Amino acid sequence: MTVDLASAKKIIKAARRRLLARDNVVATGIGFKITNEKKTSELSIICSVTEKLPESQLSKKALVPKTVDHIPTDVIETGSIRAFPARTDRWRPAPGGVSIGHHAITAGTLGCLVKKDNRIYILSNNHVLANSNNAATGDPILQPGPYDGGKWPDDHIADLSEFVPIVFTESDPPGDCVLARWIAAVWNGIAKGVGSRSRLRAITLQAEENLVDAAIARPLHDDDVSLEILEIGTIQALSQGELGMAIQKSGRTTGLTTGEILQVDVTVDVEYDAGQIARFTDQLLAGAMSQGGDSGSAVLTDDKKLVGLLFAGSATTTIISRIENVFTALGLSL
Repeated sequence: MTVDLASAKKIIKAARRRLLARDNVVATGIGFKITNEKKTSELSIICSVTEKLPESQLSKKALVPKTVDHIPTDVIETGSIRAFPARTDRWRPAPGGVSIGHHAITAGTLGCLVKKDNRIYILSNNHVLANSNNAATGDPILQPGPYDGGKWPDDHIADLSEFVPIVFTESDPPGDCVLARWIAAVWNGIAKGVGSRSRLRAITLQAEENLVDAAIARPLHDDDVSLEILEIGTIQALSQGELGMAIQKSGRTTGLTTGEILQVDVTVDVEYDAGQIARFTDQLLAGAMSQGGDSGSAVLTDDKKLVGLLFAGSATTTIISRIENVFTALGLSL
């Protein structure tokens, strides 16, 4: 007997209370029956259970009937269904996409879990975990971050392990360059006095360029963190970011957002606190898919392949470091 959706809705409305009264059933709905792990075109009443057990281990009262008013049923295991805390709350285990930070900053995003020397680490940005070069190895990392109420020692989740230093350009010449300019001016005055056309010129060398804003922290306990990334799931593999690629991220501030890689081979000057500027090369650029506090978010493809680490942006732009550069710089693996 073929049942249309309108009829199925009436039937489940009448049956849902008695189905939910059965042991382990936590949800009922209408969907397509799954057979041999493949979705069919057959409408069914789906019962979600905390644990799917063989019929021989269930009482007659607990069994979900094969049909309800001629509509077939299907049983899927979902586990207990709980209300999620806010991304700025305390999470244990803590997944990717929630608030985290060095004890001296505001808050950023826990990107994902990685491995180094067969040990688990939290991956995020230098400016999230290492306070923009101002931290020391072993400093406490809090989840949630301090801005979101994280306090030491109650919310101490990890210790800073390693970071890639950010090289900042100088907005004003340092003291030795001021001296160099003074010396040059004196000698130029002497040269002019003796009729020489040669002149000395003080120069400021271009600061080294950066590839990544990245750091890792070692969890105090491995079971305090989770491989899951909120609203995305688990990372399936690494991939290389390409022009036009559809991407997604899960971050502390804006949650799950999607976008597209609009530019590759990007060189960008990024402003940090106190007006410090750092130049980054070989970056990926996407549109408006992040805000402050999303720094450290893992960036993935639609099929959950990790392509980058988000670290900067504006109202219209998101800047992402290539994950292959991050993993190389810190010696990481999945």
